Amino acid sequence: MTLRVYLASPDNQLQANAAREQPVLLSFALASKKPFLEKGYLASFGRVLCDSGAFSAHNSGAVIDPSAYREWAESIPWADNWAALDSIEGDWQKGMRNAEAWGFPTYHDSDPDDTLEPLIQISRERGNWLGIGLVPPRTGRGDWLARTLDRIPDDIHVHGWAMGGYALTHHRINSFDSTHWWRDGQKLRQRMPWLTYGETLEIMVKKMQRMRRTSVETVGQEEMFGLG
Repeated sequence: MTLRVYLASPDNQLQANAAREQPVLLSFALASKKPFLEKGYLASFGRVLCDSGAFSAHNSGAVIDPSAYREWAESIPWADNWAALDSIEGDWQKGMRNAEAWGFPTYHDSDPDDTLEPLIQISRERGNWLGIGLVPPRTGRGDWLARTLDRIPDDIHVHGWAMGGYALTHHRINSFDSTHWWRDGQKLRQRMPWLTYGETLEIMVKKMQRMRRTSVETVGQEEMFGLG
């Protein structure tokens, strides 16, 4: 099964240019502040998955307007799908209400065990997509993830939020998103100053393109949890 990697929203035009023809996780919270994304680059991305950007907004103290997010997401009808507004503060009841209203749902390791089945039913109404989210730090959750994935029907597309390391070893995960493509590009630029940032971004994109699943024994912890 092919593993799809969505590059997290570009933060500047250099990153947006490097993401041309690639799958991109487009964040409403970021895109609303970066008009160049939609005006200059949206059409150049290979595929798009729309997300509210609730995690980034939560960290900055901003609040996502559900109506504005939905209106924005539905203006991109060719997107692979649109994620429901997540409850980053861990309020699973609020998250359930958001999912019932619109967008494909996400099941978290902090949610009550018996909420998975209702979320699966909602996912069937939203293009057969279900997100899986882990409360940071995300390490040491492999057993929980394996048990959860076993409960999800095979025809449901499972998207692991920032779960690159786990996606490499859990074949039931169909896609994940990563901010490390541009973060690691910055780190590589520091180690190899003779390269431009644009060149290091190209290297990171190629790394994502060539990513292959493997067994957990062949993936070190540093590599596993440096992909989300």
